[in-house]
Amino acid sequence: MGVLFESMLGVPAFLTYFAATLAMVVLFIAIYIRVTPYPELVLIREGNVAAACSLAGALFGFVVPLARSVAQSVNLVDMLSWGAVAFVVQLLVYLCVRMAMPGIVTGIPEGKVAHGLFLGAMSLAAGLLNAACMTY
Repeated sequence: MGVLFESMLGVPAFLTYFAATLAMVVLFIAIYIRVTPYPELVLIREGNVAAACSLAGALFGFVVPLARSVAQSVNLVDMLSWGAVAFVVQLLVYLCVRMAMPGIVTGIPEGKVAHGLFLGAMSLAAGLLNAACMTY
């Protein structure tokens, strides 16, 4: 019984980090869908695969380095700081892809899967690199 009790001593830290990361994910999605000029959630509800690929890639591209920041952080402030880095990187990826491929702004709402898939893949690739670069 003592081992189980000792193991459960980590529950408050787990809940703190989980709540903080969940809040960051919600904030990321809220800001990301406002940065893009098309209504992702409406498009996804209508079955637009391009919008789903794009938003899913951005979400995974943010969550992977966010998870890394949780795993490597020394405290909550450290985790939040690296999470903010991941947040900014994803917004920059969107802006860079948009500059390189201006047609993506109309292609995703039109349901051009190639546009959504490309943006999603770029977001995920940047997120993976971002997570790998989070070292001390």
